[in-house]
Amino acid sequence: MNGWIDHAVWWHIYPLGFTGALDADAGAAGPGLGLGPGHRLTRLVDWLDYAVELGASGLQLGPIFASETHGYDTVDHFRVDPRLGDDADFDKLVGAARERGLHLLLDGVFNHVGRSFPAPDHWFRRTESGDLAVFEGHHGLVALDHDEPEVLDHVVRVMDHWLTRGASGWRLDAAYAVSPRFWAAALDRVRPRHPGAWFTGEVIHGDYAAYLQESGLDSISQYELWKAIWSSLNDRNLFELAWALDRHGTVLDAGLPLTFTGNHDVTRLASRLTDERHLGHALAVLFTVGGVPSVYYGDEQAFRGVKEERPGGDDEIRPPFPAGPGELAPFGWPTYRLHQRLIGVRRRNPWLSHARTSHAHLANETAALVSTAPGDPTRRIVTLLNVGDAPFTFPIDHTGLTLLESDTPGDGRPSATVPPHGWSILG
Repeated sequence: MNGWIDHAVWWHIYPLGFTGALDADAGAAGPGLGLGPGHRLTRLVDWLDYAVELGASGLQLGPIFASETHGYDTVDHFRVDPRLGDDADFDKLVGAARERGLHLLLDGVFNHVGRSFPAPDHWFRRTESGDLAVFEGHHGLVALDHDEPEVLDHVVRVMDHWLTRGASGWRLDAAYAVSPRFWAAALDRVRPRHPGAWFTGEVIHGDYAAYLQESGLDSISQYELWKAIWSSLNDRNLFELAWALDRHGTVLDAGLPLTFTGNHDVTRLASRLTDERHLGHALAVLFTVGGVPSVYYGDEQAFRGVKEERPGGDDEIRPPFPAGPGELAPFGWPTYRLHQRLIGVRRRNPWLSHARTSHAHLANETAALVSTAPGDPTRRIVTLLNVGDAPFTFPIDHTGLTLLESDTPGDGRPSATVPPHGWSILG
């Protein structure tokens, strides 16, 4: 029933950072808590046309619910964070998004909550010593007990509440820390009321396909492919990418993974790559393989930012955006236009969401990736990658193919030859 996801491209925003609500210099709410109450969520409305022009079909939002600090330490799942606004602001955003045909994906932080979250003691997990269990050593993130029926009831109510108010689905934070049986039980109760909703879970390691099958989720976050994209380009080892794409096919057999080259938790692509000439290669892969692509705000403008494992180590990758697109620096617009072109290829070939990708040629520095529609090999797109220092002519038959996109100007005719550090897409 959620066939709309086959055409989806998300623009991923971390609202507390995007709107500047986490400005540590403002003392209204205390140290580290940000600017205090305000109607900042509606600032996103001024960026919806920018998202549409980018080619996105929806907004993937980070946490927007009342929390103690950064959004992942929730204190009230039924209340918009006062630093972002209120229910009326949420309704305005939903209405403006719907006017433009944009879906909203909300961030559900249901594995843990903030220490001031009001709930009975039996909602929380305990350590062997009797202390409150916390998430991955973070004192401020108290782990919920997912074997407790009241916790399941609460999560179901929250999901239902915001889906009824206009959300199209949920991204489930730290889904990997929760038994897949919990998600299956929750979705058994939520789906009948919201058959068109889409659910993706944050799963970093492990057997993605098995987790999808056991949890009933539609999707998981494809961290394995994310790592292979930038790592294979940095190492000039495209065998790693091909290996990951082979495994990616088994995930696609179980669901539509959320694919990305950046998000709110990782170093930005422009900073991660050791050779900036390979940015286009990474994006060409992202938009021509199966899954549901997500673009993290700022990446489409070649923003830089390094994730650091320290207090405040996320600040560089969660910056405020200006009031409107006209205030962005000029250097980022070529990357924005590159995203537009590649997303255009994606949107004109929506079968790519289910595509399986193999290789017609593979070497350390060169690869010809062939994405085909399931059951219809006549629908195919060939992505040619060259990360070497010399031109390369791929030993492939490109008869009948046209040039869809390339990083170099040419006469518009398809060619099997790609210049040094170049890429092209044939279809």
